[in-house]
Amino acid sequence: MFEQLIQYLESIDPIIAALYATLFTWLVTAAGASFVFFFKNMNRTILDGMLGFTGGVMVAASYWSLLSPAIDMSEGEGFVKVLPAAIGFLMGALFLFALDKTLPHLHINFKETEGIKSPWQRTTLLVLAITLHNIPEGLAVGVLFGGVAAGIPEASIAGAVTLAIGIGIQNFPEGIAVSMPLRRMGMSRRKSFMYGQASAIVEPIAGVLGAVAVSFFTPMLPYALAFAAGAMIFVVVEEVIPETQQDKNTDIATLGFIGGFIVMMSLDVALG
Repeated sequence: MFEQLIQYLESIDPIIAALYATLFTWLVTAAGASFVFFFKNMNRTILDGMLGFTGGVMVAASYWSLLSPAIDMSEGEGFVKVLPAAIGFLMGALFLFALDKTLPHLHINFKETEGIKSPWQRTTLLVLAITLHNIPEGLAVGVLFGGVAAGIPEASIAGAVTLAIGIGIQNFPEGIAVSMPLRRMGMSRRKSFMYGQASAIVEPIAGVLGAVAVSFFTPMLPYALAFAAGAMIFVVVEEVIPETQQDKNTDIATLGFIGGFIVMMSLDVALG
């Protein structure tokens, strides 16, 4: 089935393929958010384990799917070869840092508000927090498809699809992490679901924009891949991991992280 999917995506425009792939990651987020129709509460231990898994997937994807190809496709030797990846990685982290400090958002624990002070409701701030996570994820998938459109040998449809699968897997608990707290606040199941799935709508947008930009300006691909990696690592270190350490489930969260890393590494090596 995987080979048939690859053959189909190879037969269509890579930018359209990027749209399909990121729509898939959005739908998986919606599947996670749909849990709100069946449960009102999610056990905190399970949630921390799933968020740890999310962090592991993001870290593994940052290296295996983004940084490693970025370095491989850069020219030169030694420090010259790694320079595009280093610059892109730093710019991606700084980009998320700037958004984190300016865009109003609320952490999942409902205790920490960041960004510019805003009268927006806590529901909106929580959705914006998860939306911040999803920008680099959609961008990462899109730039890989853009590399395929540009004819870069190191970029492949299989690698881009593998990354989309990994991002989709870790989007599932993110959908739960948005919808469940909203339900506990007294919001209706329908509204909790709508907010939960809406947090990932930015992924298809970022994916298509990334694919178009890279396909028209090929030399930026190593920088763009590393940019997405830097943004993802910033999210993991600044928010995902600290969130899993709020309660007494640190061991579960850590094991979840290890599991997520292994799953994404295995997917990338076996399929990508």
